[in-house]
Amino acid sequence: MSKVLVLYYSTYGHIETLANAVAEGARRTGASVDIKRVPETVPQDIAKNAHFKLDQAAPVATVAELANYDAIVIGAPTRFGRMPSQMASFLDQAGGLWAKGALNGKVGGAFTSTATQHGGQETTLFSIITNLLHFGMTVVGLPYSHQGQMTLDEIVGGSPYGASTIAGGQGQRQPSQIELEGARHQGELIAKTANKLFD
Repeated sequence: MSKVLVLYYSTYGHIETLANAVAEGARRTGASVDIKRVPETVPQDIAKNAHFKLDQAAPVATVAELANYDAIVIGAPTRFGRMPSQMASFLDQAGGLWAKGALNGKVGGAFTSTATQHGGQETTLFSIITNLLHFGMTVVGLPYSHQGQMTLDEIVGGSPYGASTIAGGQGQRQPSQIELEGARHQGELIAKTANKLFD
């Protein structure tokens, strides 16, 4: 079975929650799954005053260990329609892996969170996916086999490019059951793809 890394950055916990759901879905396939986060670059006192979620249990990843996985699923919230600097800085340090082709042929995917329905989910997903493609990875999104993203009964995240949630302007909305199931479904599809490629 494949080795999957769910790598995330979460400010207020919404992406952390989705990361756990992605991992749950990947584990359904028998894959070995690790959940890790990228380092926080905001000074501790500022993060604390801004009510960042500072008690996240996932260990901090290193760039070098990315090469140890068959699949990498990256989650990050939106910052003005793109990934936040914390994730961008981490991925920018992977030039050595890129130069060696260490990630070529691995499986990747992306998930995100925004404050509002139209807050840049798809452009943020593409900002992550662009990195994955430059690394030579095969990208798996969230196809319409996850029918929940088509509902008109409630406001819901999700798109063919990846799982997502809508957090609300004050972060007051937690991922819904439909959004969590989308994250699980994407994680499962990524792990199934990796299992087939690296069996």
